[in-house]
Amino acid sequence: MKRTALFLMIGILVCGLMQAQDWKGKGRVKGTVMDDSGNPIEGVRVKFFLKKAQGGTTVTTNDKGQWNVNWIRLGSWDVDFAKIGYEPKQLSVQISEFKRNPDVDVSLKKIEGIIISEELEVKLTEGNQLFEQGQYDEARTLYEGMLEEYPDAYIVHMNVGNCYFEQEKYEEAVAAYEKVLAADPDHISAKLSIGNSYANAGEADKALEWYNQIPFEEINDPNVLYNIGANYYNLAKFQEALRYYQRSVEVKEDYLDGLYQLGLTHLNLQQNSEAIQAFEKYLTYDTESERSTQVRGFIEYLKR
Repeated sequence: MKRTALFLMIGILVCGLMQAQDWKGKGRVKGTVMDDSGNPIEGVRVKFFLKKAQGGTTVTTNDKGQWNVNWIRLGSWDVDFAKIGYEPKQLSVQISEFKRNPDVDVSLKKIEGIIISEELEVKLTEGNQLFEQGQYDEARTLYEGMLEEYPDAYIVHMNVGNCYFEQEKYEEAVAAYEKVLAADPDHISAKLSIGNSYANAGEADKALEWYNQIPFEEINDPNVLYNIGANYYNLAKFQEALRYYQRSVEVKEDYLDGLYQLGLTHLNLQQNSEAIQAFEKYLTYDTESERSTQVRGFIEYLKR
């Protein structure tokens, strides 16, 4: 038990240190965004966010659907692709500063049944800008006004919920996300957001109830799998967490956050050989970061 507690504390301390780091570096990456028919989508917001630095940058696709991001540091980046009228997409992208990064090409599915007028798009863009600036009350007021004028644009309730979520008003956030589910009962992002709201509010059992509504075999986003695993992990339900972390690295074998947590989870289950395997696989993809130094320390300790 003492060893488990030690590793948990080390993990918490390292995360705290890494969040203070800057996100800028020498890495570069580019890609394209297309629709289901292979046509380029202009004006897609591509947001790069590095958890350990708590920062990042945002770019927009051109008329050929192309985008590029320069001068970012190595690590596992969360990348969000969003445009009004299309289902958003989230990816985890591993960036290197010392070799060419593979292009990141994605396709977005058009949301059926929602007619996006030019006026609505302008208002949504304005609301999103306010949200990015941390002006959550102003953004929410704008979103709610849009819903009064365009009640069929139910997906905007996600934006309303996100404003409440950022303000830690989790009860109101849940109510907003539930309005999305009233129109689209299978909306995975809404279910996940409700689970996250309950998790942040300290209601772990309710969070897991919502996470469990998402069919395991249908989750193909490593970030979603990671987030669910993290909630089980924080409740010391390591066997359940293991399932989600394993799935996250099956979906994306170089998913560093998943590999790292997979190693820690095996460690907490006293499965030392499996922990070593996960940490060694981690090092095949990351030999440069501060976390890789910590991983080497884990391996050395476990092999002694």
